Amino acid sequence: MKPIFRGASKFIPDREGAGDMVDSNRIDTLFAAVPPALALRAGLELGIFTRLAGGAETADSLGAALKVEPDRLSRLLYALASIGLLEVEDGRFRNGAEAAAFLDASKPTYRGGDHALLRELWGADLLTAESLRQNRPAALHDFSDAGPEAAAAFSRKLAPGGVIFGRHLAREIDLSAIGSVIDIGGGPGTILVGLREQRPQIAATLMELPTVAAVAPDILSEYGVDDVLVEEGDITVAPSVGRHDLAILKAVVQVLPRDQARISILNAARCLTPGGEIAIAGWGVVDDDRLGPPEGVFLNLTFLNLYRHGEAYTRQYRAWMTEAGFRDISRSRLADGTTLFRGRLPG
Repeated sequence: MKPIFRGASKFIPDREGAGDMVDSNRIDTLFAAVPPALALRAGLELGIFTRLAGGAETADSLGAALKVEPDRLSRLLYALASIGLLEVEDGRFRNGAEAAAFLDASKPTYRGGDHALLRELWGADLLTAESLRQNRPAALHDFSDAGPEAAAAFSRKLAPGGVIFGRHLAREIDLSAIGSVIDIGGGPGTILVGLREQRPQIAATLMELPTVAAVAPDILSEYGVDDVLVEEGDITVAPSVGRHDLAILKAVVQVLPRDQARISILNAARCLTPGGEIAIAGWGVVDDDRLGPPEGVFLNLTFLNLYRHGEAYTRQYRAWMTEAGFRDISRSRLADGTTLFRGRLPG
C-alpha cells in the first residue's frame, strides 16, 4: 500500500497544450506538511521535548513518566525522529538540535507555548468552507459573551504564548524610561509577566472585558505575579482611567470591525502620557498586496471561522495611528513572526 499523498508525481501539459509540463509536487507537499505539524503539536501537548531535556530515554521510561502506553507512544517518537525533531539510537530518544533549542519549556527560547491555542485555531481552520457556505463563523468566539469557565479556559491557552511575546517585546523596546505600561485586551495579562522579567519595577495594568478581567488575577498568580492592576473596561468604548508610558494591543485590533478597530487605537492614544508609545502586534497583519506574510494571510482565513468582523488589516494601521496623533510610525517583525507597529505621541 502506498503512503497517503506519496504516489509518483503526475505530469500534465499546461492548459494551452503547448507541451510545457507541470507536476503535482506543490500540492503533494502541502498535503504532506499537515501530519508532521500535528505530530509536533502532540509532542508539545505531552511535554515530550521538555522531558527529554534531561537526557535520552526509551519509550518505556518516557511512557511511564508521561503515563501513556509505551508501545503506542513509540509511534509518535519515531514520527518525530523521522522529521529530525528527535534523534534515536539503540531505542533511546533524545532531542534534536531544534527541539533542544526551541521546544524545551524550561528555556526562555521556548516556541511551543501556543500549542493549546493551536488546537483551537487548527480545529477552526477545518471549518473554512462551512463558514463561507453559512456566511457566518462556524466556530464563533465571542469575548463579550463568554462565561467564566469559557473565559478562564481560553485565557489559559493564551497565557504561555503571552509570556513569550512579552519577552520578545522587551528586547525590541527600550524599557529604561518606561514607568508604567498598560496591556489592553491582553487576556490573562501574561504579556506583562514576560515584559517585566528584567524590570519588575515597571507598574503594570491589564485592561480587559469584565468576564476576562475576573479570571486574570488567578492566572497571573499561577505565574507568581500579584501586583498587576486589573481594570475592567472596553477600549472600543473608552480609554483606561489611568495614563501610561507604554500601551500594548496584542491581537486586539484584528478581531474588531473596522470602525471599532479605529476607535480602539484612538482610545489607546488617550491612555498614554505625552511622549508615550504604542505597540500594536499580532500575526493577523498582511502586506498591502495581501500575499504575505504567510502567517497573516492564513490567520486571516482563520478569522472567518472565529469572528464576525475581524480581519487582517493592512495600511489602515498607519492611517489610524496617524489620526490618533502618533509619529515615527514603524513596522517590524519579531523573532516569533509577530508583526509589530510602533508609534510615539509628541512629548
